[in-house]
Amino acid sequence: MSRFTIFGRASCGYCVRAKQLLQSHSLEMRWVDINKEGITKADLEKTIGKPVETVPQIFHGNHYVGGYTELTTYLKESLATA
Repeated sequence: MSRFTIFGRASCGYCVRAKQLLQSHSLEMRWVDINKEGITKADLEKTIGKPVETVPQIFHGNHYVGGYTELTTYLKESLATA
């Protein structure tokens, strides 16, 4: 399974939950703190291809998953078929 990448902030509760969810399933993950890395919403918009209002913004490999809620759905569907 490809690695997940989470773009978020340390002070974001949903970002922390997303990290914990992936860790609880022992899934490989890369955490990118947008504040420490100097990444703006405009930068994320260019990567995702649509306006970004919130974090986390999550990718699975090159596939854009969405935020925390979309991640939970994605994992339920992915793990059910695995």
